[in-house]
Amino acid sequence: MGEQARSGGDFDVLIIGAGISGIGSAWHLQDQCPGKTYALIESKDTFGGTWETHKYPGVRSDSDLYTFGYRFKPWVGAPIASAQAILDYMGEVIAEGGIDQHIRYGHTITSAKWCSEANRWTLEAVHKDGSNATFTANFLWMCQGYYDHQVPYIPKEWQGVADFKGQFVHAQLWDPATDVSGKRVLVIGSGATAATIVPALCDEGATVTMLQRSPTWFYCAPNVSELADRLRAIGIDEPTVHRVVRQDYIHNFYELDRRSREEPEVIAEELRTLIRSYAGEDFAFEPHFTPRYRPWQQRLAQLPDGDMFKHVVAGNASVVTDTIDRFTDAGVLTASGELLEADIIVACTGFHLKVLGDIPFEVDGKAINWGDTVTYRGMMFTGVPNMVWVFGYFRASWTLRVDIVGDFVCGLLRHMDARGAKKVEAAFRDEDEGMEIAPWIEADNFNPGYLMRDMDKLPKRGAGDIWRHNQNYWLERNAIPAIDLEGQEFVYDGVRAGAGMAEAAE
Repeated sequence: MGEQARSGGDFDVLIIGAGISGIGSAWHLQDQCPGKTYALIESKDTFGGTWETHKYPGVRSDSDLYTFGYRFKPWVGAPIASAQAILDYMGEVIAEGGIDQHIRYGHTITSAKWCSEANRWTLEAVHKDGSNATFTANFLWMCQGYYDHQVPYIPKEWQGVADFKGQFVHAQLWDPATDVSGKRVLVIGSGATAATIVPALCDEGATVTMLQRSPTWFYCAPNVSELADRLRAIGIDEPTVHRVVRQDYIHNFYELDRRSREEPEVIAEELRTLIRSYAGEDFAFEPHFTPRYRPWQQRLAQLPDGDMFKHVVAGNASVVTDTIDRFTDAGVLTASGELLEADIIVACTGFHLKVLGDIPFEVDGKAINWGDTVTYRGMMFTGVPNMVWVFGYFRASWTLRVDIVGDFVCGLLRHMDARGAKKVEAAFRDEDEGMEIAPWIEADNFNPGYLMRDMDKLPKRGAGDIWRHNQNYWLERNAIPAIDLEGQEFVYDGVRAGAGMAEAAE
């Protein structure tokens, strides 16, 4: 976009981040609020977010694309898709919607300040060429994700990493030019990234050892949708196929979520049965494949076509369950005294949490500490006007919430226009005074390491479903569209809603 890309500008709405959330949000804004002007600010040189950052072997979705894809854009490929297939899909959305003309690539936001007198956000940004840009807008739509894309998480307690004479790399920083053929590769971790990279490294000719502190639940299934294939075979159009198959996946995962709470041992055995279909009836689950937590307490790691277990059975991959004593010149010495020798060590140890991109925020000159705010349904925050954050689901596809929040934001913007309001905040109702305030999410509900390490950085939750991100898509798909925008929890231009638009206008 040349000079225009670096000159900033004034808009009705600013969308931050051109990943899966930002592109979907831009589509909804254009579709549902066509009169609104907007810009989409992205720090990278291209769209894609997570799918552009990660380049390790085999990088793929950990959710089916019928639900990870957008509601409005049919998915026609395999349910579990490669990063490139997802980028191609997003590129089609951008092209079909003309979204590219609104994206300002190469801009890193350095501050975000709200002024109540002007009812505007002012965002300062630095372009990759070193020039500065100022963006202003009435409304801020944060879609920048939740982790640091430059600096991954490597445990500080690891001793002797520098002693290792081979190649050490975090999966997030993987160089695609790396040749692993004939190499001994040690993968540290057992979550979704490890479940992806282990079979891919084996496919490229490596001998792989996966070192895990504790086992993970895996979900193995053929990478096909029999329902989608059948509907296509009988001549059903793709939008209908997408809608029906999407609902089928949503229903199935609702049942899995419900049953994992009500009958966790039954679900555990069903997951083991799926593994046996690829690894054989006599496959030994002890000690490496018996997790200490119930299914779905952490996200299930998807293994399309049981690929990792096929390599374990074939002898291309092995698993060690232990902790690290220290690194040596030859590899890793475990706490039990076993030396795991390697040519390459790949850390799949997760992320550093970034709340709202670690951007310094201010409201009327006062710095915001997100840990001092309380979330409204995981979207808005007490004391912060005209801003919504897209934070997706852990146990359902992230993008399902992109669509729901998109509907909410567009409805809110239209409601503000109808009211003549320039400012909206979420605030405690009379009935909320004195309620218990607790961390963002319960540890026994969902407890991945990146959340547990930095929970204090996240907004707090209150009682009930209004003042929390409840992680329940099946509840929110009905509850959020039914939100009363004249409910007491909304304050427009400093006046609490609840009296109705007509009375408020008087």
